[in-house]
This record gives sequence, C-alpha cells and structure tokens, in this order.
Amino acid sequence: MEAEDPTKVSGKAETPKDRDLSPKKMSDSYHSVILPLAQDPWLLDTYLNSSGHIRFGTLLMDLDALSGIIAYKHTGDGVTTVTAACDRITIQHPLTEICDLELSGKVTYATGRSSMEIALQVAKAPQPGQQSKPEDVMLTCQFTMVSLDPGTKRSVNISPVLAETEEQKRLFAQGEQNSQHRKQLTQRSLLKQTPDDEESDLIHALWQRQLQYHDPNDSLRKPHNVHFMDATRLSTANIMQPQYRNRIFGGFLLKQTFELAFCCAASFAHSRPTFVSLDPSTFQNPVPVGSVLYLTATVVYTDPPLVSSTSDDASLSIPGKTRVQVRVDSKVRNVEHGETKPTGQFNYTFLVDNEIKVMPRTYTEFMMYTDARRRARGVLESVKKGEVDGGDSVRITE
Repeated sequence: MEAEDPTKVSGKAETPKDRDLSPKKMSDSYHSVILPLAQDPWLLDTYLNSSGHIRFGTLLMDLDALSGIIAYKHTGDGVTTVTAACDRITIQHPLTEICDLELSGKVTYATGRSSMEIALQVAKAPQPGQQSKPEDVMLTCQFTMVSLDPGTKRSVNISPVLAETEEQKRLFAQGEQNSQHRKQLTQRSLLKQTPDDEESDLIHALWQRQLQYHDPNDSLRKPHNVHFMDATRLSTANIMQPQYRNRIFGGFLLKQTFELAFCCAASFAHSRPTFVSLDPSTFQNPVPVGSVLYLTATVVYTDPPLVSSTSDDASLSIPGKTRVQVRVDSKVRNVEHGETKPTGQFNYTFLVDNEIKVMPRTYTEFMMYTDARRRARGVLESVKKGEVDGGDSVRITE
C-alpha cells in the first residue's frame, strides 16, 4: 500500500506498452538483507520494546518493505506495486537470543497476470557463503503483490516466473494452491453463507448460557474470568501526516494492527501475550496522506472456549493458559468528504498466562466468534502437525 491513493489517476507517465514480459527465473528476483542486531546497538535499540524483546510488528513492516524490493526486481521500472494480501504468518522456531537476522525472499508464483506471490523467510544470519539451517528459520510467509499502471492506476500484466527445478516447481504449485485457498475462503465467508449445523448449535448453546447467567431462578452466574466481547474493545484514530509518506504501506498497517492487538490481548488477560499467528489478511483500500486511520481491536475467540462442541480438540489445551484471538478492523476516512472505506481485517492469535473466556451476546458478535473459531481451528491444526510453534516456548520476540 502507498501514501498516495493508487486507485486514482495520478497524471504520471503510463506503463510502456512495449515492455518485455518474457518469463523470468525465480533467482532473478531473489533478495536478502542482514539486520545486524547483535553487532549494532543503535539499530537494536529501534527494534526493542520496554521489556527487552524484539518488536514483532517492526519485523512485519520490514517483511512488507522487502517484498516491495523483490517485486520491483521482477517487474522493473514503469510499474507501481502494492500489497494485496499476506497468508498466515506463524513462528516455526522461536528466537531465544539476540542475534543477526537474515530477511530473504523471491517471487515464487506469477502467471503473467498482474499479481505475484513472494515467499519470505526470517532466519538467524548464517556464516558468509553458507545457507540457513532449517532449525535457524524463525518464520516463512507469503505476500501477494499486485502491479498497477502508475498513470491510469489499472492493473497491468507482468512477466510470468519460471519453475525449473523440482523445488521451484513445488513452490510454484504451493503458490497456485494458496491462490485457490484464498478464493475458497471468500466463498465460505459468513457474509455469503449461513453458519453450518454445528456452528448454529454452538451459537444456540452460548445464547442459552447467557440466559442462565441472567435468570434469577438459576443458580449459575457468570464466572469472574468470563468477559463479554464488547467489553474487550480497544480503538485508535490517527491522521496520516506527510512525514509518513514513505511509510504508509501494507507493513505500516501490519505493525499498527499487531501492536493494538497485543495491547488488547494484554488488557483482556492482564498478562503479556505471546504471538502465535497472524491469519491470512487482505489489504482492501489504500491509506492516503491526510486521511484518518481508524483501528478497532476486539477479542473474538478464546481457546479453550466457554462452550465446547463435540468436534473441539481439547488435547492441545495448555493448563493455566489460553489462546486468545484478537480481530483488528481498520478503516480510513477522507477528512474533507467524510467518506469511509475499509482497509482490511487482521486476526492475531496470542497465548496468555491466564484461564480466561470471551462471550458474544449480539448476532454480529456471534458471527465474529464463529469466523474466529474457524480460523483458530486452522492454527491448531498446524500446531498439532508440529509445523509451527504453539506459543509456549521461550522466545526473545514479542
């Protein structure tokens, strides 16, 4: 995402019609950057929070900036590239000490249309001339970028990417699978389909529990560790100043939403949250300079839940701890005209040292709860397979 509105005609020169769109190798777009956090105290100071942990939101901002560089190496001049989406981000091997980090990536999926998928990695910096070891890889993720004509702001075709080796073919196939998965998620959205039978039964059970809490003839009362969803909400509003011109992009939104979600989870649980995952997110509209950015964070699901269904897997529950999912809704408002547009929805999962529950009580909140429950199941499936860290390991990031 850019400081200027990439959907409006800018008056800049349009993309040349005779651009070379011949296929490119994955290695052509490869780019890596070393963050010398262990060597440069001044740089490290910009990444640390008050508790001495590396700020994970700052790393998310760096990853988006890196994806922009990689996209430029693939598209060349004459094209504007914006962040369209990012897939689920999880921790594979938590960092346990301050060290130099290598951020790297390349275009792994591009068919010749306007979009491309970029695979990114954060790992402990290897010795010169060596590759990162699997156990040193902190995280891998994918960003989807879209290319626009800088003059007309319409999408433009880019070069397809070649998959030559077996590993490259695997990466390309994964990109195709990710693209299909995003389309399937859109079709399954609660905005288009009603909850299934099990979800409807769960909603009814939660509603009945809520009635019990308020029934004077029933001895059951709301426990002290159960909180209504609307009481967990935190909101911010910031005007996008000209000084932010080069920073208002996808990574800026990720950093701002992550830090608000962290605060929301901490306020809810009264303990410091540990990041577990960021669910697949889509960037819907740009955030221009001069606009007001509104962010609202809400605790939308807790695991173990207040009311369980027969298909819930309790084997991954950690005694004394709760996985808390925070949804951050973002929107931007044009100050002059009062027009408001959504810019994205971001779902973060944290692990907290407290047994605490959230409870919806309006239909909108029930839908938010159901959507979050679906997302939580995807995260738990990855934890169960051992593909990602569940949040209970010691780490230096926060």
